[in-house]
Amino acid sequence: MNIAKNMEAIFVAAIVVASATSFATAAVRTPAADVPVIAAKADAATMPTVTVTAKRLTAEEKAAL
Repeated sequence: MNIAKNMEAIFVAAIVVASATSFATAAVRTPAADVPVIAAKADAATMPTVTVTAKRLTAEEKAAL
């Protein structure tokens, strides 16, 4: 019952720990950080589409599964 009364304090403490962790790890440089990021923009005309053509199962075939 006491935990329910202190949920706000527990939540605030968790946010403080998460914030401190994010600030502590933000300055760490990894080899992947040195790789340039190349973004590709897709055109609406070249957007891939998938067409699925298949026959529907009959009730007997569904029951057999």
